[in-house]
Amino acid sequence: MPILWAQTAGQVTDLPIQDAVLTPDPWHFLHRMSLNRLMIAATDPFMGSMGTNATDSPLWGLPLQLGWMLTSGRLADPTGATTCGLQTGDTMCVSTHSWWGCVNYFATVLPFLSAAQQGLMGEGFQVQMQVPAGVQDYCTTYADCVTSHPDAMSKWDAFFQGLKAATESPLPENEKKDSILGLYWDGQMASTSASAACNAKQSHYSSVEQSFSKSWQNSADYVAAAHFQSNLEKSVMFMNPLPGRILQEGDSAPNIADLSDAENHTLYVFSWMTNINNILGGSLVRMWKNAMCSVTTREKGREMLEQLLLNPRFATSTFLSIVTGMAGC
Repeated sequence: MPILWAQTAGQVTDLPIQDAVLTPDPWHFLHRMSLNRLMIAATDPFMGSMGTNATDSPLWGLPLQLGWMLTSGRLADPTGATTCGLQTGDTMCVSTHSWWGCVNYFATVLPFLSAAQQGLMGEGFQVQMQVPAGVQDYCTTYADCVTSHPDAMSKWDAFFQGLKAATESPLPENEKKDSILGLYWDGQMASTSASAACNAKQSHYSSVEQSFSKSWQNSADYVAAAHFQSNLEKSVMFMNPLPGRILQEGDSAPNIADLSDAENHTLYVFSWMTNINNILGGSLVRMWKNAMCSVTTREKGREMLEQLLLNPRFATSTFLSIVTGMAGC
């Protein structure tokens, strides 16, 4: 389970409420993690097509990602001006200066506000996110986020509406599942686009960490197009080999001495995919997206991504030759 899961809110009323308005503090790790837990619980009744396990919802990828950001030190203040998020300071603090914490805000808070608006937390539920004094870069209510990030909010609304509609749908389960995952990744990719608002915060990190952060974001293009089912089991497989610390100048995968072979392999594959796509003028991503145009090809695509990231013997050249040979539908 995600780190500190047992300490998160099991129900909405476990979070602060003021004048009948829910007021979570997304700059406190446990509150932000709680938003994920509440979203998973609220949507689970609609996730039947995902499988028979209680952890088959694609939303499990979110708390696991947030947990990795905490344990790898990526939520701490990268400027060194405060002890926010440091072992010597407030370990549960999510720094408003952290690029990772900023990007994750868009992936966690925006869908939560949408889910509440769509009635999944209970009818007429009002939510207002807390915000640290002097910080103005983040939307804090549904109306506020619709104004500043209309595309992301409409995509998340479509996901939660589609989820509820799927229970009545006559489609076969595998098509229903594919459709829900498509809507989910539309929301995720729209949140990623909205998180361009975080770009200035990248300058607080080494050039190596900046390169990794960009390739980490770029990898979502492949995962989203394949409608990856980011359930607990699959997400753990993809999170475990992510680098367990912030990268510094001089770190060069696959030869970073204090990182594991798996971490080095992941970093190498991430940078390879970004470099090849750049060399090909963006056509690797385009070819991949064109090929991921049916339920069947997306199933094959998911298997290939697992091989590429998790099996060091699956050569990058094999991936390239398969992708370039894949025809669109």
